[in-house]
Amino acid sequence: MKKAFSHVMVATLVCLCCLAGSIATAGQNTEPEQAGGQAVVVQDKFGGQIFGYGIDRNGSEGMLSEILALSDGKLLIATETFDQKTGKIIKVVAKKTETLDNFITLGVVGSHIGLEQVQHVKGIFVVKRTYNILNPIDGNKLTGPWTPPLDDKKELFEDVEADQGTPNVAVMASPDACCGRFVFGSDVAANTFGPKIVLKDSIFTGGVPPIMAFDSKTNQAVLAQAQGSPFSVPEIALANLTKSKITEFTGLGFGLVNGLAVDSATGIACTTTETDNSAEFYNLAKKTGFIVVLPVIGKYSGAAVAVDPLHKLFFITHPVPGAPGQIHVYNEKGNLIKSLTGIDMGPAGLYVALNPSKRTGFVQTSLQNGGSALQAFTY
Repeated sequence: MKKAFSHVMVATLVCLCCLAGSIATAGQNTEPEQAGGQAVVVQDKFGGQIFGYGIDRNGSEGMLSEILALSDGKLLIATETFDQKTGKIIKVVAKKTETLDNFITLGVVGSHIGLEQVQHVKGIFVVKRTYNILNPIDGNKLTGPWTPPLDDKKELFEDVEADQGTPNVAVMASPDACCGRFVFGSDVAANTFGPKIVLKDSIFTGGVPPIMAFDSKTNQAVLAQAQGSPFSVPEIALANLTKSKITEFTGLGFGLVNGLAVDSATGIACTTTETDNSAEFYNLAKKTGFIVVLPVIGKYSGAAVAVDPLHKLFFITHPVPGAPGQIHVYNEKGNLIKSLTGIDMGPAGLYVALNPSKRTGFVQTSLQNGGSALQAFTY
C-alpha cells in the first residue's frame, strides 16, 4: 500500500528544496476530468493475467503476454499482438500449454520492434531466460533472438528501457549473489551490445533496485533510488553507455523512487517519491531540479511516470487500491495540466503506454473474474 506522508513533512520538504530549485505551484486550480476513450479495452485471448505489454508509438499495433493457470497446476502462456484502435487481438505469435514457463512482454523498442522474454522454469526456479523479437511488430510473428550477454546461472536480467524511434536501449542486470548491479547498451535490431558498466554506489546496488530510464540523445542510462528510512533522499545516476562513465547528484523528495521517465530531446526527467507524495523535475545536464506536491488522493502516493515527448508532457499514475485512481498530466515546467479520473489501474499503476501522435494511452486493469485487460484512454 502506498501512503503519503503528513503535510508537516511536505512543508519541511519545500524548505529543503530551495537549495536545488524553485517550487512549482501552477495548476492548483485544475479540476479533475473523466478520462476519455474508455470503450476501447484490450482483452487477452485466453483470459489470463497480463504479464507485460507495450505499444508501437509510431504504428497501429501493440503486444502483450499472458499467463493462465490451468486446473492441473500448470500454465497456458501466450504472447499476442493487438490493434490499438479497436482493442482486438490480431494474432497469437507464441503459445505454450501444460508448461511452467513464462512469457513476458518487455515492450516495443527501436523502430517498430516488439521484445519478449521467455522464462524457462524447472520446479519452482527460473533456470534460463531467452529473448525473442518481432521485427517489425506488425509482421505479427517472431523473427529471431536477442541475446544479451548475461549468464543465467550467475546474473539476473532486471530491466530494459528504450526511446522508440532510436536504435539503442539501456539494460540493467545484477549478479545473483548480493550485492551488485550493472548496466549496458544494446542495439536490439542488430543484436549488438556495449560494455558492462558496474554501479558502485550502494544506493543502486543493494536493497530496492533503482528505477531506470533511457536518454537516447546522450546515450545514458538514468537511474534513481533511495534506500533506508522513509526520510532518505534519492540519488540520481547518469551512466554514459558509450564512455562507461557514471556521474551522480543528489535528488529531491523523500523515500523510495516509484517512477521515472526522461524526455531525451530536452533532457528533462520526472520522478515520483513514496513518502511525501511528490513529483520531481530535473534538468539532467545542469543536475538541478524542483519539486511539486501531487494532488491528494486518500493516503496514497504517485507511482509510475511516462513521457509524451511530442507534446512535452509527463503522465503520473496515482493508483488507489480497490478503486479507480487518477493519472496526472504535467508539462515539463511542472504545471499540472489535468488529472484524468475513473481509471482502474489494476496492479498499482505500474506502467502507462502512450501513443503521442494519437493522444492515447493504455493501462492495465484487473477484472472481477481474476483476469486482466488493458484499458485505453485519450488525453
